[in-house]
Amino acid sequence: MKYACDLLGITYPIIQGGMGNISNAPLTSAVSEAGGLGTVGAGTMPPDEVEKLILDIKSKTTKPFSLNIPISVTKYTNELIDLAIKHRIAAVSLSAGNPAPFIPILQRNDIKAIVIVASVKHAIKAEEAGADVLVAEGFEAAGINSSLELTTFSLIPQIVDKVGIPVFAAGGIADGRGLAAALMLGASGVQMGTRFVAVREAPFHKAYKEKVLHSDDLGTIILGRSLGRVRRVLKGDYAASLIDSEKKGMTEEEFLEKTSEQFHVKGAIQGDFEKGYVNGGQAAGLIQHIPSVKQLFEEMMEQTQNQIKCVYKQFQ
Repeated sequence: MKYACDLLGITYPIIQGGMGNISNAPLTSAVSEAGGLGTVGAGTMPPDEVEKLILDIKSKTTKPFSLNIPISVTKYTNELIDLAIKHRIAAVSLSAGNPAPFIPILQRNDIKAIVIVASVKHAIKAEEAGADVLVAEGFEAAGINSSLELTTFSLIPQIVDKVGIPVFAAGGIADGRGLAAALMLGASGVQMGTRFVAVREAPFHKAYKEKVLHSDDLGTIILGRSLGRVRRVLKGDYAASLIDSEKKGMTEEEFLEKTSEQFHVKGAIQGDFEKGYVNGGQAAGLIQHIPSVKQLFEEMMEQTQNQIKCVYKQFQ
């Protein structure tokens, strides 16, 4: 854990997940300021919009943050790599595609390469390609997900057994118990997305935050499984309509259009669940309050330590 924190220049072993086109400077900078690794997700945004976000974040914090580039989702991968180099971003997380061509470029420019993986095979390949850190994401996670449907609890120890670089666990984690569990499974820390929706600094619509707070263990739904385009979202009218359309034979092209970022923005930023959706992971059922990021980290670290001590005592 300490090695991974030192490697990324952070105090706490917590990474913010990339949030695509709803990424914003207030939340990313707050995560970094509080001691985690804030992340701005490029999503499908053009480079000029991403650069504006980067500059805004840099005006709010001098601490390390990362840029998530979803390789097969964006058509601007090379331009975004150039932006990371131009602005001396501390780390770049690469997802949804082959990271191998980009890792050497990043490392030549003193940028840490974080690779998002969803299987042991992908993890081994990422390490062979030179990745500095892996984020192993289980099927519990929000948003675009792996069709392999491997869960966090089984995925993390299998990956840790096969690689020698730090692994951060993602999917289904929202508190100190999840961090403690990840550490016990051999991870060096955690990445969270849904938990950061419900913090004070997150400038998302109040209805989105309330939906997270009122979610339970059955509060999420999977879209696109029949099309090989798995996405986990919170339940809502628009999401339900997509399920119905999928059952009636929606094409992949129609699905991609109906789940494009404009509909994500309608839900997350405008709070309109009849015309848009919101990403949400199974961890939503664990979230009961809206703290500041600083308070969240303090609570998590205290709970993590207490949980580990409690279990340790039982073996004395």
